[in-house]
Amino acid sequence: MDRDGAALRRQARISGMRGFFAAIAIAAVAAANPAAAQPYPNRPIKLIVPFPPGGPVDVMARLVAQRLSQILGPIIIDNRPGAGGTIGAKSAAAADPDGYTLLFGSSTTLAASPALYKNLGYDPIASFAPVAMISSVPFALVVAPAFPARTVQELVAYAKRNPGKVNFGAPTGTLPHLTAAMFRAAAVIDIVHIPYRGAANAVTDMLTGQIDMAFEPTSVLLGHISDGKLRPLAVTGPTRNAELADVPTMIESGFPGFVSLSWSGIVAPAGTPAEIVRTLNAAVNAGIGAADTRASLAKMGAEPKAGTIEDFAALLAAEAPKWAAVVKAAGIKIE
Repeated sequence: MDRDGAALRRQARISGMRGFFAAIAIAAVAAANPAAAQPYPNRPIKLIVPFPPGGPVDVMARLVAQRLSQILGPIIIDNRPGAGGTIGAKSAAAADPDGYTLLFGSSTTLAASPALYKNLGYDPIASFAPVAMISSVPFALVVAPAFPARTVQELVAYAKRNPGKVNFGAPTGTLPHLTAAMFRAAAVIDIVHIPYRGAANAVTDMLTGQIDMAFEPTSVLLGHISDGKLRPLAVTGPTRNAELADVPTMIESGFPGFVSLSWSGIVAPAGTPAEIVRTLNAAVNAGIGAADTRASLAKMGAEPKAGTIEDFAALLAAEAPKWAAVVKAAGIKIE
């Protein structure tokens, strides 16, 4: 028994010494890197914006970043434009999953572009951890003042009587283009796409009657609609738009399930720890829930969309395959 007791005491001393040296090692690491021992975040967070400075996505991202900086500390905007937002998205997907590199994602980078571009280098679902949705903007279906239709059904009837003669304007591969393609398929009509470099040019030509119709964000069209220069036939949200309360939805106009939104949200690289994602989600919801942030987003025609991580994940899971199907059916290609 004495020999057994002595052996146990020796083992205890060895274990104790191992614990002592392990504690010293941990303390040394913490001393060498004090930030590692501090709670997240303890250094600036980089928010990649995959579009040029000054555009609507960039302006919204900077608005959100300014609010988040008051909650989380410094947020650095990193503009990485190109290839429909896919260059910036790829960079974010490849970043370390430590919560210090985020992507200001959108319906373009996380739904439309993945359906249009090959060999992206990222997957809109597998490559990212959803953090929080920011906002959404519906589109409005508008026609030129002289166009002989005052409802969606009248537009469809006219297009059926005049196959190939009704046209719509939109930059190729954008959500307005894909939304019009979805409408063309749902209504079973032959309408012709007129490609434009930007939405502003398409709207200008519609004001002069050079093109017949377009789907564009309500935020872009409200002024022209209010002035009576463009006629709205429907909005593409699941419910009516507060700014266009008298305009029916596409669903009310006879197209069940027809919803198209320009949305934005923040994602992190896949593998980012769940507790960090929860911290970011809470910060985003608090930020966009503030009255001044909501007012600023409203001026941009955007509706704040605070919600859970699961809410945003469900949106991503639905949007990517939806637009992939539209692109495939329409045969849309980016040259």
